[in-house]
Amino acid sequence: MQQFTHEDLDDDILTDLLEEINELYEASEQTLIELEIKPKDKELQRALFRSIHTIKGDLGLVNFSPMIPLLQHVEDLLDFLRKSQIEYTSNMSDLVLLSMDRVKIFVESCIQNGKAEYDASLFNLLIIQISKISPDNSPEHERILSEAVLLLDPSLDAQAFDSRHDSGEHSSIPSKLATSGIPKHLSEQKHGDILFFRELMKPIEKRSMYWNGRGDRIAKLAAYVNKVAGMPIDEDQLAVACYMHDFGMAFMPIEILHKQGRMTETEFNLMRSHVYKSARLLEHLSHWNEARKIVMQHHERMDGSGYPLGLKEADICDGAKLIGILDTFNAITHNRAHTSHVVHPKKRAVIEINRIKDGQFCPKWLGMFNKAMTVLLTK
Repeated sequence: MQQFTHEDLDDDILTDLLEEINELYEASEQTLIELEIKPKDKELQRALFRSIHTIKGDLGLVNFSPMIPLLQHVEDLLDFLRKSQIEYTSNMSDLVLLSMDRVKIFVESCIQNGKAEYDASLFNLLIIQISKISPDNSPEHERILSEAVLLLDPSLDAQAFDSRHDSGEHSSIPSKLATSGIPKHLSEQKHGDILFFRELMKPIEKRSMYWNGRGDRIAKLAAYVNKVAGMPIDEDQLAVACYMHDFGMAFMPIEILHKQGRMTETEFNLMRSHVYKSARLLEHLSHWNEARKIVMQHHERMDGSGYPLGLKEADICDGAKLIGILDTFNAITHNRAHTSHVVHPKKRAVIEINRIKDGQFCPKWLGMFNKAMTVLLTK
């Protein structure tokens, strides 16, 4: 590993740099999701190229030189794409996002520590691999891209091996979360809906400093646990429910949202009403009926002590049982006003959830959650 120490730069410059990279990463992630549906869309291809080009330029301005050659070759690859000289593939998407992950980690380390470690030999291998792609060798592109992706994330090779040798009874368990909570291979209508719901929640999450990024965190973890369980819940419906289950919180007074200590009965009844407000948004969208059901039931408990209907066990749908666990996990592991801003490490949070399981959480889904977290926390 090599070490890079940046020049003495103003903190505001570094903070602005990281903010722009985060914004461009999020925009690129969304663009790549859309390209899964419309791989030949020229505007999407150009937008992706511009994002990488801008990040490379920003790094050049602050002389973060170790990352620039890699980004230059990713940009060259996307230049072929936007000129219709090569075809878009999912492996290309993985390569772009994994490369951007490396850039984010590098910049974050520079900001926090004034320096960053990086693997120059790995970057050189990646550059050599990406350079093999040209408009003249299209039959080789998938193999070359796949090998480049494996250089960045070798765990994917084990996943592919497990998948090839799977008996069909269980799917392989990936070692990390997906980069997005939005399922791939959606119809254009469903994809548009989920993007709309995700964007709709962003200003709501910003109402409270404790919610930022909450929808994405829960959606990615829900998709992961559902995959571990063998996909018994429709992934499209689950994604919508993850983003929309707390939409009704937008209509809660901020003093109640941030209240420390016990709520009055009036305040608690007002808080409980958020599930109706959230579910009503989906009421007239029949193709999201299962998502609406999940949203309506996500505060129900196995022993019937939940709300709003006091449902028990089998009367509660699987999606609601899962989100109930993940909602609690997110609350324990992220700042919340009513816990006096105490944040528990993830392993401790898993233990805590298992201690309060009786009557509240579904044993089956708690088992799937535990299995998923065992993989995520030990890799």
